[in-house]
Amino acid sequence: MKYQFYTLDVFTNQPFAGNQLAVFPHSEGLSSDIMRKIAVEFNFSETVFVFPASNSQADYQVRIFTPGGEIPFAGHPTIGTAFLLAHLGMVTLKSSATQIILEEKVGLVPVNIYTDNGIVKSSELTAPNPPEFFHNIPSKKALAEVLSLSETDLHSDFSPQAVSCGLPFMIIPLNSQKALSEAKINLSHWEKTLRNTLFPHVYPCYPVSKNLWRVRMFAPALNIIEDPATGSAATAFAAYLVQSQQETDGSWQWLIEQGIEIGRNSKITAIATKQKGIIKDIKVKGECVIITEGYLHLKEKI
Repeated sequence: MKYQFYTLDVFTNQPFAGNQLAVFPHSEGLSSDIMRKIAVEFNFSETVFVFPASNSQADYQVRIFTPGGEIPFAGHPTIGTAFLLAHLGMVTLKSSATQIILEEKVGLVPVNIYTDNGIVKSSELTAPNPPEFFHNIPSKKALAEVLSLSETDLHSDFSPQAVSCGLPFMIIPLNSQKALSEAKINLSHWEKTLRNTLFPHVYPCYPVSKNLWRVRMFAPALNIIEDPATGSAATAFAAYLVQSQQETDGSWQWLIEQGIEIGRNSKITAIATKQKGIIKDIKVKGECVIITEGYLHLKEKI
């Protein structure tokens, strides 16, 4: 049997940048074990398998695998899959903005697909869950040691915080671009400090300006040394940033740059809205480039 696949670069409009993604648009017949093995074979941060929806409110069911196993939600796979489905004509484009619903393990994820003269340009997801802010955050000293940095490298105005909008991240603001560039995971300290928490994924960040942040993401728990662009982390980060806004009503937007240290420059737009002091919507938007298409050949029985 053969299964068609595509690879994309997500959160970029340039080939060989952004975050790599493999998508199988017709995955019927693949078992969970085979999908896991395929994800290991591609060895991208994530590989996506598309199925007919089991929920009547959804357009497609999407299962997302990292080399370490299946995860309930991820940003760049959601963005890239919606982009590809529209490009392949598997989505009926109604106007310059068309919404579809993807059924993921975390729940139903709305995605807007944007076109220009019929050409798919970008897609934008809405976080499936309201933000969750975790307690019992490790000390600044312990978090600095996880990143092979000193406590003085952490930002004095922004506090570390663990947040999830479907997948949890330990957000660690730093006080310089130099510290961000020099950060690297110390596995022994990570195992001691974060491995057994609800938020093992590490998201150091630095404010370049009011609306521009540079970030990195390390996920040893998922066998990801460093991720070039992390949409699910961007949703959590937008929740973190909007929570600190003094206004009770409004909408804020940030540009997040990621992947620079590993030569995969990525640009993520994050948008957050508050009404009467309550965080209402978290959105993440990005462009994509289709890179390859091909077939995976499998024996009838593996």
